[in-house]
Amino acid sequence: MALPADRAVRPALSKLCSQCSSFTARQSRQSAAFLQSAQQRSVSSIRGAQSSSSSSSRHAGGITRTVPRPTQTSITSKLPSVVAQSRSKASSSTSLAANEDVAGSGIPSKPILEQDNLFHSFTNSPIPKIRQRAAFIRQHASCPHHSHRPGQFSETTHQVDTESGSQPPKHVDFECPDCGIPVYCSEQHWMDDYEKHLEICDTLRQINEDDHDLHSGRHFYEFNYAGPQMDDAMVNMTNWDTFMYTRQFEAVNDDRCMRQATRLLTYPLTIGSVLHELSPYDIRNRLTVEGLKSLTALRYTLHPPKSGGNESIKGLRPEAPPVRLFILGARAESSLPRDAWVQLAHLFPLSRFHLIFIGPESMMNRDDEFPLPPRTPENPYGAVVEDRVWPTMKISTIVDYYHTIHKTGYFAPHDPYFDCFVLFHPGLGHPASSHEWEETLPMLLETKAPIIATGYTQADMERDVEWVNKKAKGEFDILMEPGENTFRSLRWDLNDLDPQDISAGNWGVWAFRGKRYEATVKDNVIAV
Repeated sequence: MALPADRAVRPALSKLCSQCSSFTARQSRQSAAFLQSAQQRSVSSIRGAQSSSSSSSRHAGGITRTVPRPTQTSITSKLPSVVAQSRSKASSSTSLAANEDVAGSGIPSKPILEQDNLFHSFTNSPIPKIRQRAAFIRQHASCPHHSHRPGQFSETTHQVDTESGSQPPKHVDFECPDCGIPVYCSEQHWMDDYEKHLEICDTLRQINEDDHDLHSGRHFYEFNYAGPQMDDAMVNMTNWDTFMYTRQFEAVNDDRCMRQATRLLTYPLTIGSVLHELSPYDIRNRLTVEGLKSLTALRYTLHPPKSGGNESIKGLRPEAPPVRLFILGARAESSLPRDAWVQLAHLFPLSRFHLIFIGPESMMNRDDEFPLPPRTPENPYGAVVEDRVWPTMKISTIVDYYHTIHKTGYFAPHDPYFDCFVLFHPGLGHPASSHEWEETLPMLLETKAPIIATGYTQADMERDVEWVNKKAKGEFDILMEPGENTFRSLRWDLNDLDPQDISAGNWGVWAFRGKRYEATVKDNVIAV
């Protein structure tokens, strides 16, 4: 069966000599095969992000999560370019592997699921991995019915409160026929809470279909990212639609495709939307006076004036050092396809970036890169360095806590013109992980560099803001008021430990930094 690219080039091939025709056809097949395999690696990255998300817990919407979230980590979520070597080689599902053609190109010969047949109950799903996920939910998620809630384990007393509970805690076992996800222990309890369940039932069904879509084996054209931006072309960052249009992405006309695309792009775009000179956030929209000062310094570096330099000897010009983005508590975002992160470099074509992923789980979903480099005097923390991601981008990954590295002065000195910290879903105020950030927070404030933080939900973000205010009151300035992220993921995620808990990657964003004190020198006044 001929590939689409092969069929498209046939008319031109017929006019060429046989030798050129053979060479061009071979090139077109290789190009199409690369795009297909790259798209499959993007799908694997989203699946890996889902597995990371399901093992996390959070306190959102007033619901207590009983399983602690790993310390200093951020989620949920996470095509390498021609310039970069592929590292996201997560294995495809069993069904998808069985459907691959004998040529070994990784291109499904036939979709497993059609677009009009994506809804299946998790338990009876044709995808083995989704059936395994259903079994995990049944084993770990508790029934949310009011008769069970008083009997849940209390993190405060470390005992099971059974004084007012009429029934002991039970795991979910009944799947809602409308969303196909295990949500209650029995049909009776599902019927009792039916009106409440209706509030999230449509969203759960959307999550169900999106998960099956990832395993459907279709052509994921939405993962064909745009290349470098033209010099005279402006980027409109009002919303996802205007951004993709002005960045010349392939048209994404389907809502589901848009959700899948934004699930990966939300990470680089959240950073880019705050730092870019055409940011949707300004002094009239959430940015504070102090925030304008800090971000203006970074934007001065990220948008340098054209110097007239070129590759000749006379055209050599001094270059500013790369802007360092410290992504702390890195988790699934560190395994994002590198083409997704390169989109950040395309937004700032005249600047250089050094992305530094730091965290104990920063190598998640990157098993093919183990063992880690040894710790040597030249590389004291065993950093995994990728210096050919893009001509203007370098990525380093360190499996360690930031406060351990900060004490040694390894990254010192810090410069607000060239440094920025990013915390994706850090869980600063989560009872299970906040103590791990207590040592790190003063060190971050000490650098005086901007700190961008995101949250799963409004409640999650507000809890983090409250914790920072409690631990460092009077020692920090708000740079950007907490609020919904313009470039949040449009796809909803499900917490496997509590199916009632749904969230979106990087739903909210805010920024702060250590307070700067201005000293004023006055003439000595001699009292008579």
